[in-house]
Amino acid sequence: MTHMERPRECRAESINEARQRPAAKQRRTRWAFHAVGLLSLVWFLFRVLPKPARAAYPCQKVAAPLAGGFVLWVAGALASMTACRRGVRLIVQSRLRLAVICLGGAALLCCGVILMLSERPSQADNPVPNEPIGVARGIQPGRVVWEHNPDATHWSGPGDGHWWESSHTSQDAVDRMISGMIRGLSGRQDDREAWDALFRHFNKTHGKGDVGYKAGEKIVIKVNLVGCIIGDRGNVDPKGYDMVSGLDYMNTSPQVMIGLIRQLVRAAGVRQADISIGDPLTLFPNQYYLMCHPEFPEVHYLDHNGGNSDHPRTRVKPSSVPIYWSCRPAGKSQDFVPDVYAESEYFINVANLKSHTLAGVTLCAKNHLGSLIRTPVERGYYNLHDTLAKNVPGYGHYRSLVDLMGHAHTGGKGLVYLIDGLYSGVHPIEDSPKRWKLPPFNGRWSSSLLASQDPVAIDSVAFDFLYAEWNDHPRMSGADDYLHEAALADNPPSGTFYDPDHAGSTVRLASLGVHEHWNNAQERKYSRNLGRGAGIELVSIAAAEGNRQSSQ
Repeated sequence: MTHMERPRECRAESINEARQRPAAKQRRTRWAFHAVGLLSLVWFLFRVLPKPARAAYPCQKVAAPLAGGFVLWVAGALASMTACRRGVRLIVQSRLRLAVICLGGAALLCCGVILMLSERPSQADNPVPNEPIGVARGIQPGRVVWEHNPDATHWSGPGDGHWWESSHTSQDAVDRMISGMIRGLSGRQDDREAWDALFRHFNKTHGKGDVGYKAGEKIVIKVNLVGCIIGDRGNVDPKGYDMVSGLDYMNTSPQVMIGLIRQLVRAAGVRQADISIGDPLTLFPNQYYLMCHPEFPEVHYLDHNGGNSDHPRTRVKPSSVPIYWSCRPAGKSQDFVPDVYAESEYFINVANLKSHTLAGVTLCAKNHLGSLIRTPVERGYYNLHDTLAKNVPGYGHYRSLVDLMGHAHTGGKGLVYLIDGLYSGVHPIEDSPKRWKLPPFNGRWSSSLLASQDPVAIDSVAFDFLYAEWNDHPRMSGADDYLHEAALADNPPSGTFYDPDHAGSTVRLASLGVHEHWNNAQERKYSRNLGRGAGIELVSIAAAEGNRQSSQ
């Protein structure tokens, strides 16, 4: 790999080594930050003074805080120097009391200036709206379908049984939601026609011709059961397979699993035995298994250990297909995709709507951390947490999530992407979901599902919801940087040569989808909603009316 092909930061180095950058580089970064402030001030004055209404333009909303910070820095520096000179003159005049006051004030102002030079914002700036990047994917390019149905969730909260029980989450409502999303995603009015359209689109874009699903082709469904992860933090008894703690954690709901399998079997015509569902890094607990298995006994329920003699699961094993990290770390054990991934023709990613203390958000991209059979931080392997936003804040950095999104046997087989937002929460610090204040939730559960054929677009929309609802983790600096890198994977801001399928930089990934942010949390309009012919289109399904409408 040539110098120009290397990422700016290869996270094979330790976090401590990365923090010990030369002081000269830190000084250049600080002064560059204030150079941007000066340019922002000039730009703001040049554009807004002739026409004040331009202050509402998106670019000016970004420039204004940068320009304001620069003005405050300059004012503080000038005031500090003025007070210092005045103090010196007072000393010469033997007016010591006033001199002490002036010099003390100068010292305080100087400290403030130093802090402004040394500190960078710990949180991300407000996302710039309606500036799409990347190439949209799907039958309806860049389309994300969102359905909100409060009738799906009837749980009163911890102490009232558990949210996943059939008395608290309506299977009928979830079935209708999934049906509506699949039809909305494909633009068809019939479930069978909708699935046929999705399969045909996938096969045409993968060089297989205008053909639908063929009997015998295998489908793997990766859900998120991180609340049942293996190891000391697991909530599942590895012998009896009951969840013994964390019973209200926000895993993929069994209702969504059942609803999706029903669609594949009844509408798409897939045999049960050709469907595998689960999370390779976790145990598939009895509480969920006994809800799914009776209706679909021939489906393969994936599990890290393989279940027990009473209720055997399908144990996931490594295949012979490697996955490579595009920062090219040295001296690390090789990772391989799971055997069921390699054997399947299609991949369905079912993530959860959650924020995350290290990554900011955990959605479809981060759902792939469970696709490696080993924990993200397992000794001897490349540490996938090294590139999360908490450890590497800011923008224009290598993100391992892009490799997972783009590998031939993960994103390369991606048929549909779903996000289970029936009950949303914070990983890993909370064991139960949180109610949402943002309209239309208004203090109730999020009660939502999202669907798309574009893995970047669906995470972009989910990110906007989380960013609008919570003012902490989703606003972490760099929380959406992986979406920038994925959308521009063919020429990313980091300069990384993303190629997870080869040991060296051989075939660069193409754009993995389209990324942008909505105009605001009230209207939720993306560029295609505004008639611009590019970017994301958010289609909302109003459950109460049963109709489908674009967010226009």
